[in-house]
Amino acid sequence: MADMKAISVDTRERMGKAIEALENNLSVLRTGRANPGILKKITVDYYGSTVPVDQVASITTPDARTLVITPWDRGALGPIERAIRDSDLGLNPNNKGDTIFISLPMLTEERRKELVKNAKNYAEDARIAIRNLRKHALDEVKKLEGISSDDIKRAETEVQKITDEYIGRVDQTFAKKEQDILG
Repeated sequence: MADMKAISVDTRERMGKAIEALENNLSVLRTGRANPGILKKITVDYYGSTVPVDQVASITTPDARTLVITPWDRGALGPIERAIRDSDLGLNPNNKGDTIFISLPMLTEERRKELVKNAKNYAEDARIAIRNLRKHALDEVKKLEGISSDDIKRAETEVQKITDEYIGRVDQTFAKKEQDILG
C-alpha cells in the first residue's frame, strides 16, 4: 500500500510541474496591462554571457501601459535595448540614457484573439502532459506486485481524482488568462 502512496505523491508533484510550466508560458503573453513577465524569456548578451534581462536590471510598471527597465550597470543598456528590439514581442524600447521605457500599444481585437489562441494551445499542452502523467501512474500501479484487483481499482480511482483536480487547475488558469487578455 505504501507504494501506491508514493505513486500518488509522485503524480501530484509531476502534475504540479505541468501547471508551473503552463503559468510560465502564459506569463509571457501580453495582456492589456504592462507586466514585467512579458520580458521573462528575453536574454541579454552581457559581457560574453547570455543572461535573462531581469538578472541585469530591475523592471517596474509605473502605470498600466509602461514598462521601465533600469539596468544595474549602464553598460547593459545597449544590449538590453537590442535584445528587446530583436525579440518577437514587437516592442519598441525608448532609451533615456540611464533607463529604458517601453510604451505598450493597445491590443487590437485581432491580436487579442491571437493571444487567446496561443494561451489555449499552452493549456492544451498542459492537459496532454497531465493525461500522459495519468497513464504513467496507472502503468506504475499495474506493475505493483501482490496487490489485489480491488486495490488496483482504488488506486485507479485515486489517480483519476488527482488528474481531474489538475485538469481543473489548467482550465482555471487558462480562464483567468483569457479574461486578462480580453478584458
